Amino acid sequence: MPHARIFPSIGRQFAAWVLALLASVLLAVPAIAQDSTPAPRAPLFGSDRIAVALYAEGQPVAGEEWLLALHFIPSAPEWHGYWSNPGDAGEGMRLSLDLPPDWQVGEARYPVPKRLVLSGLMNHIYEGPYTILVPVVPGPSAAGFAGPVTGTVDYLACSDICVPQHADLTARTGGDFARWRAAIAPPLDAKARFAIKGETLRIAIPLPASMALSDPHVFVANQRLVAHAAPQTFRRVGDVLVAAIPLDDFGTGKADALEGILAFGDGIGVRFAADLGAVPSGGEPLAGPQDAPSPALWTLILGALAGGLLLNIMPCVFPILSLKAIALARAGESEAKARAEGLAYTAGVVLACLGLGALLLALRAGGEQIGWAFQLQEPGVVVALLVLAAAITANFAGLFELPAISVRVGGERMGAFATGLLAAFVATPCTGPFMAAALGAALLLPVPQALLLFACLGFGLALPFLLLGFVPPLRRMLPKPGAWMERFRRIMAIPMALTALALLWLTVQLGGRPFGLIALVLVIGVVMGLFVTGRLQRAGKLAWPAFGLVAAPFLAFALIGLPSVFEAPSARARESILAAQPFSREALAEARASGQPVFLYFTADWCVTCKVNEAAAIERETTRAAFDQAGVTVLVGDWTARDEAITAFLTEQGAAGVPLYLWYAPNAAAPEQLPQVLTPDLLAEKASGNR
Repeated sequence: MPHARIFPSIGRQFAAWVLALLASVLLAVPAIAQDSTPAPRAPLFGSDRIAVALYAEGQPVAGEEWLLALHFIPSAPEWHGYWSNPGDAGEGMRLSLDLPPDWQVGEARYPVPKRLVLSGLMNHIYEGPYTILVPVVPGPSAAGFAGPVTGTVDYLACSDICVPQHADLTARTGGDFARWRAAIAPPLDAKARFAIKGETLRIAIPLPASMALSDPHVFVANQRLVAHAAPQTFRRVGDVLVAAIPLDDFGTGKADALEGILAFGDGIGVRFAADLGAVPSGGEPLAGPQDAPSPALWTLILGALAGGLLLNIMPCVFPILSLKAIALARAGESEAKARAEGLAYTAGVVLACLGLGALLLALRAGGEQIGWAFQLQEPGVVVALLVLAAAITANFAGLFELPAISVRVGGERMGAFATGLLAAFVATPCTGPFMAAALGAALLLPVPQALLLFACLGFGLALPFLLLGFVPPLRRMLPKPGAWMERFRRIMAIPMALTALALLWLTVQLGGRPFGLIALVLVIGVVMGLFVTGRLQRAGKLAWPAFGLVAAPFLAFALIGLPSVFEAPSARARESILAAQPFSREALAEARASGQPVFLYFTADWCVTCKVNEAAAIERETTRAAFDQAGVTVLVGDWTARDEAITAFLTEQGAAGVPLYLWYAPNAAAPEQLPQVLTPDLLAEKASGNR
């Protein structure tokens, strides 16, 4: 029968097909162990810069963690790959695995990355071969899984240029899983806490105080949250490490949870997860801007003392020298009185510095972004100082007598304590030489040590007057008291009047012209009241109630009018022959990315030291010519009014106030901080050295 011949033929073909199927199944058995290497699909970009191979550790078992490893091997040392958060540039890995739907793929586990700063941009990279582990938990279908695991991965290889890479993956057995697992940053066994205040992310990471940290750095996994290239500050609070990291100016500014890696240095670190919570303040500083070692406390104390002492000759203190000069002359009348006034004056200065320091620390602990001299950024405080300067001018000019600061021969003992309070309040806004490190550290130290530094600053400021009170030979060098003191007092009304004019100008800068006009009306009313008071004093009549009657209407007018006309100052470009642009982090990053040197300085209209430096060293034709020839970009931060972005940046640089001068050499990882007192040719020499 024809059918008999056909069916045996079909049977033989079927048998051959079955045998072939059995053979393929037998060949597939090793493939379950991931040894098979089928022909890859055509790659999109190739992987010739950094090759990658996928490995599997053993056999998959349902419900048990199974590790896959992506082993990357650069073709040459100059090629590097990226962490999950690449930083300011680059791209992380994108992995796709072909797995049954009931299998779960966990978060990839990475080694501790390295930092690479190029043109002011921070990259989180891996150099040389590196391995990323991917945990997988197989589902019930693992029992019948025939393998192999396949997938694709897209990543970036960079050197001088960046090249997209793509690889088709097929898992294989083998690989050095013990070494790869040891290279992965281990998880911290306790939850960390974090808080965002102002422009800063603060993280409290549980870490034994005995653990040494040679070069700490936090790699934050959250995208668009922190400024990666900004300096990070670290402090110890018992067994907690507190890290402070500036936020990204163009980021989200918020997070519900936080993940990252804390690097200890030398490629060692731990990965952590953090929830929102309380982060302790204070603590012992470990590392700060540019990871510089923190100065010893005794050096900070000496710096605060020297800084306070030098404030006596700094230009910004000249407005109060009149008070101190008259007080020093009066100190020669008797030894007991000189000592008493020396102690009272010192107490006033130290108390004022402690009060300002304590208020500064309290406000910063509450999340306020403020720095040293914050009082002169408050329009109300400046108006009060304006009225006070006008009153002192009237007193020196002889319009009235105020026993607290009177220096009349034979009159009441001078109120040295009040003079000390006023001297410190007016003088301390200037951050002179030696003070910068001490006050910058005070913002990071525990409260008792910080207050000690503020007290030492006040003691240094008061030291000359205190020495005159207790060292008779020094007092004998002073002129003898006499009628000349009354003439000297009237002459000293001139610098105090100039101080009042400067404060009036600052009032306009802070609140606008209408604000300044009303403040001037208030001053006129107060001076009129003092004039009437002086007339009554000379007639031997009760004087101060009359002052209240005259000044009260002006005061009421000011209390109503000043808030209603106040105009907050807006960012403005300062007039400069250097074509300086207003500071912002974006402008700084753009300027540094150009590959040219950058000069960044911070100033304020109330900082006399800043103004002297600008006249003597910055706004000079020789500086402009040198900058033009070297292609220097100039940025200026105006801190006259409160500016949280500038305050945060100053804190990152370890500065408590202005002036601050930074020089960024091309492609430098960190700026060079220039002296606070600039010599005329310093900037021109810096520019010439970069050509």
